Amino acid sequence: MLPAEIPPGVQVVTLPGGVRTLAYAPSAPAEPVRVPVQRIPVWAKTTALLAPTVGGGIGAASIGLAYAAPGLIALTEALWAAVALIAAGGAALFLGRARRAPTSTHITQHITATGLFGRATGSTVHHR
Repeated sequence: MLPAEIPPGVQVVTLPGGVRTLAYAPSAPAEPVRVPVQRIPVWAKTTALLAPTVGGGIGAASIGLAYAAPGLIALTEALWAAVALIAAGGAALFLGRARRAPTSTHITQHITATGLFGRATGSTVHHR
């Protein structure tokens, strides 16, 4: 084919094997297609950052509790012993007060009357 017979957009191209052939080739290099950039939402970033942090915190807490469990068990037994001691002391105080002899109140009255038909008057004195 003569160069004048080649339609627009068609060029003579040499292939890697050395063969020359006609091919459609753009005259100007095409711009790359721009893909619109999609931003990552803030909540997704926050969640992505918090997930390993919370998971690591839970893991650390579980390891700490595993190491502290024997001490916590001993501590609860010591607290129950302290509660029992306080209860026994309270019971001893209560029983000590209950066993004392009850104090009775002594009342002394001085009554005076003048004359045969006189009116009687009195005064009361409390002794404890």
